[in-house]
Amino acid sequence: MENFAPPGGSRAASVTRPARILIIAGSDSGGGAGIQADLKTVTMLGGHGMTAVTAITAQNTLGVAAVHPVPAEMILAQIDAVVGDIGVDAVKIGMIGSAFAADQVARRLEQLRADQPDLPIIFDPVMVATSGAALADDATIAAFGRLMGIATLTTPNLPELSRLTSEEDPVAAALHLVGQHGCPILIKGGHEEGEALADALIEEDNMTSWQGQRIDTTSTHGTGCTLASAIATFLAQGATLTSAVERARQFVRVALRDSPGLGEGSGPVGSGNVRLDVGPGPRLNQVTVTGNDYDRSIAFYKRLGLKQIVDNPPDYARFETAGGATLSVQIDPEEKIVATTAVYLECDDLDERVERLAREGLPFEHGPRNQPWLWREARLRDPSGNIVFLYKAGEARRFPPWRVD
Repeated sequence: MENFAPPGGSRAASVTRPARILIIAGSDSGGGAGIQADLKTVTMLGGHGMTAVTAITAQNTLGVAAVHPVPAEMILAQIDAVVGDIGVDAVKIGMIGSAFAADQVARRLEQLRADQPDLPIIFDPVMVATSGAALADDATIAAFGRLMGIATLTTPNLPELSRLTSEEDPVAAALHLVGQHGCPILIKGGHEEGEALADALIEEDNMTSWQGQRIDTTSTHGTGCTLASAIATFLAQGATLTSAVERARQFVRVALRDSPGLGEGSGPVGSGNVRLDVGPGPRLNQVTVTGNDYDRSIAFYKRLGLKQIVDNPPDYARFETAGGATLSVQIDPEEKIVATTAVYLECDDLDERVERLAREGLPFEHGPRNQPWLWREARLRDPSGNIVFLYKAGEARRFPPWRVD
């Protein structure tokens, strides 16, 4: 990624160009899979998602009611429009509406690859929706070979892998595809039975596997789309293939654990909640303070509005904030607390929240005040003497007028 300014001008604050991800896939009206899942994933990982819609579907968590393929010329027009103006750092291919569309998309991406030989292309061979509805006919599946021939990685689940080859063993099937198309294969083990699951990255001269426990949820719609778009984004940001797969798996697992529970069938995963768990660069997502009294510390941080997620009396507690960061209290009754660092919790409803907490008996050292650095702050201390600020900064936190370029 690079810093840039608009032509003929400059910016007061430097802006880092996000990884540009072209998503060639179908639309899911329920928002759980397809380009909707892709865009959420790319956005949460700091990329910029662009789309070439291949099909419009009428679907929800219970199933697919209708599919309307987009003509191949319109798919190509979408690709040309965004590539010609915005550019692309990685491509993710999902549902393809027809065999002809698959062939035409492959041709256009072959041309793009001629200009960008290192362009990552992730192909998720979507054949069947989570609900069981068919999303690709036999002719379309037969045309997938050309897409695998240009892909950096193909990510079939076990049923898809079985349809792509005549091999019964998943590893043998993956090796068959690697030998036939020269494309690494990620075997996704989510359709395995039992609590232990395994994914395997099969390359020409290497195999890497990851083990994990099944997450107990019915909200699994869009996991394949989410995984493939996350891999594409990480590759565009400079990760190696193995690292991109590993980090994308973590994204999916957190999204599964934090799924919103929508719908009566297979619901969407919680991609919108994966804020600080996976991403490029160091992330400040955890702060630990020392406390003297477990019960009083628990009551204080709960009253501020934090959600307790670890309860290990009498030594340790962890809380989750609304933004996804966590704060812990490590109890040491003998420790003398010297408050040299402050914890800041931003609240959009600062004045109302402080007024309510004060009425409930929480002592503030001072109420909300406008500060010269353009923040509004209220100050208090936790039961052990640690300084805590409730504040509101808005854009002035990251983009003050004096931000250093």
